[in-house]
Amino acid sequence: MEQQQAAAEAPARRAAGGAGVFYSFVPWIVFGVVASPSTWEYAALAALIAAVGLSARDIARGRLYVLDLTAIVFFAVITVLALALDRQQLIWLETYAQVISNAAVAVVAFASLLFDPFTAQYARQVTPREYWHSPVFRHINVVLTSVWGAVFAVMAVSTWLAVRTPTASDWLNWVVPVVLLIWAVKFTERYPDEYRERVTGRVPDRAARPAGR
Repeated sequence: MEQQQAAAEAPARRAAGGAGVFYSFVPWIVFGVVASPSTWEYAALAALIAAVGLSARDIARGRLYVLDLTAIVFFAVITVLALALDRQQLIWLETYAQVISNAAVAVVAFASLLFDPFTAQYARQVTPREYWHSPVFRHINVVLTSVWGAVFAVMAVSTWLAVRTPTASDWLNWVVPVVLLIWAVKFTERYPDEYRERVTGRVPDRAARPAGR
């Protein structure tokens, strides 16, 4: 009985993977904050530098996170396009840069559910191997990955609406995405403990959070 309870607790407590998953969102957030019709090229370069810088140590250690790899490829392609094509050829990208970046994260998140929820990659770094295939570990990471996918999908719609309704662009480009991101971060921090409490019937130990990446 105690072993079953431990199997429920350990992956639930650590499934968020510490701060690592949040770091992987930094390049996308940088791009979303900096990008505008006149600055999207610089935003892409800044996001690429952030993606490479934040993932360099993990890559050197042989760890390759799908979200980091997607960011490096995505922002490298955009940066190359900005250098290779003239402005008239890139009007579509200039107009929908934020929409495309948000949609890309949503697609990656939802696609990972078919194979391995992307948050599980981070969780495994702080969770004993014997818990990696437990139902609790799988459930929590499916939920967290789905939440992040849904958040970026809504952000894609919000930024698309901002293009279509300029009078509400400040709300749709800034307020809605910021509120969604703050909510997603808090949910990611809270949900593993809450689910552990439901599974085990014990009050979660919020002091026992894993260290970051």
